Amino acid sequence: MKNKKKAWIFTASCPSVLGTVDLVTRYMAETKNYIEEIHSFDDHSAERFFIRIEFQPQDDNFNAESFSEGFSSRATEFDMQWQLTTAMHRPRVAILVSKYDHCLNDLLYRHRTGQLNIDIAVIISNHPDLEPLAKWHDIPYYHLPITKDTKPQQEAEIIKLVEEYNTELVILARYMQVLSPKLCDHLDGWAINIHHSLLPGFKGARPYHQAWEKGVKMVGATAHYVNNDLDEGPIIAQGIQHVDHAYYPEDLIAKGQDIERMTLFNAVRFHIEKRVFLSGSRTVILGN
Repeated sequence: MKNKKKAWIFTASCPSVLGTVDLVTRYMAETKNYIEEIHSFDDHSAERFFIRIEFQPQDDNFNAESFSEGFSSRATEFDMQWQLTTAMHRPRVAILVSKYDHCLNDLLYRHRTGQLNIDIAVIISNHPDLEPLAKWHDIPYYHLPITKDTKPQQEAEIIKLVEEYNTELVILARYMQVLSPKLCDHLDGWAINIHHSLLPGFKGARPYHQAWEKGVKMVGATAHYVNNDLDEGPIIAQGIQHVDHAYYPEDLIAKGQDIERMTLFNAVRFHIEKRVFLSGSRTVILGN
């Protein structure tokens, strides 16, 4: 098992040019940092290179500022954008939820057991139903009712709370509201949404019942970053399960919720472990 207490994560992207891997690995060796995990990808379509490294400093006096100062000049020559993060960093998270509790329950359990290295700072909902669950975990819960007329004010309160609690990631754990363009713009790139994926697509009320009526043979879920394209942001993780004629609507719902839980967990894990890179409207996931 890796010793995460001393581990660091280095991530970078730059134009596709010769010598990118050598630039990073040579510097790691020169500064006495042992590489435990390395993944890279060259996106030919975008002509852009991506790399992620987990390393253990061999020098007990390792200093992140000194490392950064030494690497900056070399990175400039490659027009490289990069980041250095301790593997023990616990991002502060805000969770938005409505009445469905399966995704929230899963995130709380994985947070409590250490499977997700996050701090859940606040839970925000347009319904009061899940407040007891938040209280049991000693997490602040804000009930912000919403109507068509109060939507701007309600979303302004969400933004205020997200900023007040210094959150670095927002998770929409089955938050059953369409976000306004203003809120989408505010959350662009640092909010993860989860929704069902049924083929063919069934929108509107009771999608699983619609799917059952058509004899659906597959249920799934998609986790993606929030942007102004409804349910069409850059995809981080997906899950799928084959079903058959023996699945009634209630069975499809239960199976779909299982997949949603796991897919959302994977997406959040990839994000907090710095495995997700944006390449235009697509994502690159390194070492998942």
